[in-house]
Amino acid sequence: MSDVAHLGHVEVYTDQFEASLDFFTRVYGLKLSLLDGDSAYLRAWDDYEFHSLKLTKHHTTGVGHIAYRTSSAEALERRAKLIEEAGYPVRGWVEGDAGHGRAFRFEDPFGHVFELYYDTRRAEPGPDDTPALKNMASRFHAQGACPRRLDHLNLLAEDVSVFRTFMETCFGSKVTEMIQLDNGRIGGCWFTVNNKTYDLACTEEHGRGKARLHHLTYATDQREDILRAADIFLENGVHIETGPHKHAIQGTFFLYVWEPAGNRVELANAGARLILAPDHEPVVWTEAERKKGQAWGLKTIETFHTHGTPPAPTQE
Repeated sequence: MSDVAHLGHVEVYTDQFEASLDFFTRVYGLKLSLLDGDSAYLRAWDDYEFHSLKLTKHHTTGVGHIAYRTSSAEALERRAKLIEEAGYPVRGWVEGDAGHGRAFRFEDPFGHVFELYYDTRRAEPGPDDTPALKNMASRFHAQGACPRRLDHLNLLAEDVSVFRTFMETCFGSKVTEMIQLDNGRIGGCWFTVNNKTYDLACTEEHGRGKARLHHLTYATDQREDILRAADIFLENGVHIETGPHKHAIQGTFFLYVWEPAGNRVELANAGARLILAPDHEPVVWTEAERKKGQAWGLKTIETFHTHGTPPAPTQE
């Protein structure tokens, strides 16, 4: 087992806290574990930890921090030492929050804040939320789109190759798929720390933004859940940006929307794709192949390349 076990949770900033919280609970279908001051701790019905999304009231939008859980307390200490020695910006140890214990915080070269933690708080379903099967985190519910679990997020960076080195160094991540541009730059990388096909993606920043979020994604059990969610979003006046459709890269069935503050949120179904081969080599997509569009020919819309949070200054 590697030092880093899995993506644990993501903190998302919103400047429309009440509207965003209503979206993520009533419409998107996450469960509220705790409302504490300016933050709401949320999880999908089968997320095993206390929260997978920390929604925080802020003056802007975007991502507050990205958290990975380590495989042991010893692994946490090892990784913290390695990251300090690698020379990345370090924020140091924090005491944690409502969902987990002591954590080590640091930054990537583009200003995104990451943390590693081990001691965690498990989901605490109440009497009305206790599942019939003890191997589930809580009772299934049909509120909103009701995704099953946190899946991945996508960050933006000015140089994806530099971000790739950061992920490989700090997390021991492997690249499963990538885009090689004609100009020699890497247009995007999809990373994993375990047997999932990916838990984090990084694509090239086309604005002048810093430390921006492209999107956050939760997984559904099946494609039909996403079709149902599209109608739910439509009925609730949610901006549907693109989809439902199938990605060429990673093969996920997808739907992208903007929550009320403007953060892009995805629902995805990856089917049963796992990376089990120990000698798996990254699948490399060319610029020409990407210009063909998504798996079934849907062209990628312009906002998918330009919109991120927080908003970037207008390019001249």
